[in-house]
Amino acid sequence: MKQKNHTQCTGALLPIRDALDVLSGKWKLQIIIAISAGNNRFREIERAVTGITSKVLTKELKDLEEHQLVRRTVYTGTPVLVEYTLDEYAESLENVIVALNEWGTGHRNRLMKAEAISN
Repeated sequence: MKQKNHTQCTGALLPIRDALDVLSGKWKLQIIIAISAGNNRFREIERAVTGITSKVLTKELKDLEEHQLVRRTVYTGTPVLVEYTLDEYAESLENVIVALNEWGTGHRNRLMKAEAISN
């Protein structure tokens, strides 16, 4: 990584901080991936995202909706049906998710290799 002056560094950190504010926590990307895999109803998403509680899922879905990444659609009838879909804007995260997956895979392999060497 090239060294930058303070102004350049601060300018570069602001958009990164904004992105992390939107995607922070261990649930948001998992929820986005679950919805992209076709889990559109609340319980389907809850089952797909192992370990998340209903309360946390509700909060995270609201946050994602506020950031225009997820769309909530209510179908009236008996019973009322609520579906969550990804907004077109969420497609802009595809490269980010792929990059995080690749980096995470490499990092995990690196740690496992280091552990194997030390044992």
